[in-house]
Amino acid sequence: MTPNRIPFLRSTTTALALAALLAGCAVGPTYERPAIASPSAWKEAPAAEGWLPAAPADALDRGEWWQLFNDAGLNELAARVQVSNQNIAAAVASYAQATALVREQRAGLFPTVGLSGSAGRSGDRTAGTSSGSSSVGLNVDWAPDVWGRLRAAVGSAQASAQASAADLAAARLSAHGELATNYFSLREADAELALLADTIEGYERSYTIARNRYDAGIAAQSDVLQAQTQLVNTRAERVALERTRATLEHAIAVLVGAAPADFKLPPLAAWTPAVPAVPLGVPSTLLQRRPDIAAAERAVAVANAQIGIERSAYFPSLNLSGSLSRSASRVQDLFSASNTLWSLGLSAAQVLFDAGAIGARVDSAKAGHEAAVARYRQTVLTAFQGVEDQLTATASLAQQEALRREASVAADKTEQQLLNRYRAGQVSYTEVVTAQASALNARRTVLQLGVNRQVAAVGLIQGLGGGWDAAWLKDATPG
Repeated sequence: MTPNRIPFLRSTTTALALAALLAGCAVGPTYERPAIASPSAWKEAPAAEGWLPAAPADALDRGEWWQLFNDAGLNELAARVQVSNQNIAAAVASYAQATALVREQRAGLFPTVGLSGSAGRSGDRTAGTSSGSSSVGLNVDWAPDVWGRLRAAVGSAQASAQASAADLAAARLSAHGELATNYFSLREADAELALLADTIEGYERSYTIARNRYDAGIAAQSDVLQAQTQLVNTRAERVALERTRATLEHAIAVLVGAAPADFKLPPLAAWTPAVPAVPLGVPSTLLQRRPDIAAAERAVAVANAQIGIERSAYFPSLNLSGSLSRSASRVQDLFSASNTLWSLGLSAAQVLFDAGAIGARVDSAKAGHEAAVARYRQTVLTAFQGVEDQLTATASLAQQEALRREASVAADKTEQQLLNRYRAGQVSYTEVVTAQASALNARRTVLQLGVNRQVAAVGLIQGLGGGWDAAWLKDATPG
């Protein structure tokens, strides 16, 4: 080792040791997850018992929660949503961008090393002389993270990346939830269209009976007009329902990443709405299961790190720089030259007066943290409310469906009895029309309640997080 390199190495070692010693002086506040008052059990769970079948606790851990409905058509469409939905694609790109930012921030903790070199030659054509020069240098620049500003920035970027992961999960949950809701609504529309088709056939027969009785002179023309009115109105309802069905099909096309003109979902020969078993768990698990809660909590971590970043401006910023270079008149002599040059520098900068600008930024960061905490707590409360609402809806809709089925059976019998009595000339046709309208409404209500129960199950699964899990929230005080 050449003697002139020994002072450089000693100075470098001393500077690095000093920087490492000071690097432990972080000024940012230690992060603690905001306290949340979590109930021990769901208030509305007892009301849903009996109407909401029990399920294993890991039933949602598979992630593909839509398979709980055992519908092959829904499963096939959900697989297409995973890869073709553009909102999910945007969320995936945002997550990739966030993870790249983490790598960028982490790179700031390490020195920057550069290599430079040059070679040139000049001469005088008149005198016939020329000369050359060559040089090569190694430059090192490092801003040691004395006050923890860079570490806080890395922690903030990591929390932002985790929030992006939660946003991605939320986008997937929302897209699949919207798909399931639209799919079940479309299947219910198909069932109603089939019901209306059968009903129209019955109304056409009733219209024929009324006209025959009128032609025979044993019924008034008003009977024929009432039968015609009911028949035409029901045909109009079918047209309106076909429009609703088409709109739902268009929405599903967009969700699976297809143009509506290129997408077709044919009706099923038979479809029976099925309500799956949904494991409830306890309210505290919602903190790990809900992507929006996880994202809100990570926003608190980002805001907490920002306080440390702003506080670091109170302290001096340090920068270490060093260089090692050689020069020679010829390139071939460059690495054999004895005149090696080195330099090592330490610079510091300190704000002496800024009229309170740093303090204002620190106060702003603290206020931002308080706002993030409030939003996090509100998100948790809203999530608790959403699950309780869906539990109430689950129990209420199930009870309504049982009662409406009973009413539908009675309405069907009334319709048939009054139609028979009209044929015998015992009642007016007005009573027949009223009974037929009541029976049709009862049948449609039963179908609608069936799909409403499915939609409530989808809402409950979404409210419980859809099986997603935020591992970082399992720690009491994540950093």
